[in-house]
Amino acid sequence: MDLAVECYALTKGFPREEMFGLTSQIRRAASSIAANVAEGHGRDSAGHYVNFLRTAQGSLKELETHVLLSNGTGLIADARADAILVKSEGVGKMLRGLIRSIQRSPNPTAEARLPTADAAQGRE
Repeated sequence: MDLAVECYALTKGFPREEMFGLTSQIRRAASSIAANVAEGHGRDSAGHYVNFLRTAQGSLKELETHVLLSNGTGLIADARADAILVKSEGVGKMLRGLIRSIQRSPNPTAEARLPTADAAQGRE
């Protein structure tokens, strides 16, 4: 959720002509990450949950691509792009860890514990 909020703030400064371009793409990809994690968690099987987590991973890669494009076209500064990309790397680690945890569980269920920001930074 923090990444999505940050992306919304980031795109507020984009030019009006990008409203239906990169602004929309970044916002949709960022919100899709959190939405897919939540929707998968609400499903009745671990398999469905993992599928939604993989969709979230795809949205994360899409977001990273749009951030790089925004940086390359001069819409955002290097430091701002780097900050978003570092945060997205942490989210990617959380997603990969959660998928592995569910797949390794002897009796996986959709009720697996969601990762916290502390866990993503190695402070479980």
